[in-house]
Amino acid sequence: MLLNIEFDYEEEISLDFNFEDKAKQVINEALTLHNMPYDCNVSISIVSEEAIQTLNKDSRGIDKITDVLSFPNLEYEKIGDFSICEDEDLYYDLFDPETERLILGDIVICYKRATEQAVEYGHSLEREMLFLVAHSILHLLGYDHMVDDEREVMEAKQREILDNLGIVR
Repeated sequence: MLLNIEFDYEEEISLDFNFEDKAKQVINEALTLHNMPYDCNVSISIVSEEAIQTLNKDSRGIDKITDVLSFPNLEYEKIGDFSICEDEDLYYDLFDPETERLILGDIVICYKRATEQAVEYGHSLEREMLFLVAHSILHLLGYDHMVDDEREVMEAKQREILDNLGIVR
């Protein structure tokens, strides 16, 4: 499986680690754990508080700043079920026709909120940024956390991804 991640920095960031390499490792780990059968495209944008608040309002009807937003391209019958990709009528909606990669979706991270949460939770900015990537890629794979059972499953999978990579609190 090949993974292509497009990074867009709408907000200037200062990190003491290679975010792009580490984010790719997190996403690769998540896709490997879910037996991803396709090459994939994902986009990650780093944005300001104002930009994420506008996106949150426009996409979810919630007029407040958040740490991360996920915009999945697939609708799953069940988590990590890629059978929808076999529907030829959906090919141009799901795959990039030039690269034939599955378009998983978009991850949007508010850098300022991530820096605040790293301090609030008492861990590194690296851990916080990579946690947000893990959290968001799981949304792109069909996970949610609206009810307790789903939240517990998603939290366990986030921990597994980060623990497998040695990214701990």
